[in-house]
Amino acid sequence: MGELRAYAALAGAQARSVLAYRASFVVELLGNVGATVFDVLTVLALFRATDRIGGFALPEALLMTSITSAGFALADFLIGNVDRLKTYVRAGTLDAVLVRPLGALPQLLLMDLPMRKLLRVVFGFGVLAVALGLNDIDWTPARVLLITLSPLCGMVFLGSIFVISASLAFWWVDSGEVGSAFTYGGRDFASYPITVYGPVFRGLFAYALGFAFVSYQPALALLGRADPLGLPSGAGFAAPLVALAAAAVATGVWRTGIRHYRSTGS
Repeated sequence: MGELRAYAALAGAQARSVLAYRASFVVELLGNVGATVFDVLTVLALFRATDRIGGFALPEALLMTSITSAGFALADFLIGNVDRLKTYVRAGTLDAVLVRPLGALPQLLLMDLPMRKLLRVVFGFGVLAVALGLNDIDWTPARVLLITLSPLCGMVFLGSIFVISASLAFWWVDSGEVGSAFTYGGRDFASYPITVYGPVFRGLFAYALGFAFVSYQPALALLGRADPLGLPSGAGFAAPLVALAAAAVATGVWRTGIRHYRSTGS
């Protein structure tokens, strides 16, 4: 309970700091929703040139985009701040974090509470609600559970990618662009039907790294569609297992990095 109160105090201090400049906060709040808006606009623009992409119609593709956007917005809001680890390592700020009797990762996540990204989360789930309304889904208890879990599983999976890519800073401080290729690049990859990608690219990112289970496979299960690439129809229900596997890998990478950290300048 003492640790929980400490974390709550850190979060409260950051919230008060952000809200102290309300005009600036509102501007940042509105500005941060832009990334999700452009994800949706990109899909709409593509469908002005064709009525199907990768074998999927606009409502189906929008469902995949919205599941990814909702999951990524949650991950970026709750865990995205870990991306600043390279700055903390370079500046020595991480040393101060490690001497406190609290977990290093929760502290890092609360050092700059990204409340400015809150509207992005709301917008992402709003687009998901619209996409669900546009598709004719035969709702069963299993599908209700799946759509409830899918954004959360996407958050866990993409949040794990954030942690893994940020942890590269323990060995390579200037790893920012490499990490972004897997976090933001992974979001962009998962926002479209994976049938639009070539076999090698698809095999690496969709299945070897698991990005197909962020939105593509769950969307197929919701729609009751067979996978054009041959996976079983219930593969979308494996998303929680894939998310847990990613979280386990992220935990291992983070703990290894923390154990091998040798202070600033190492």
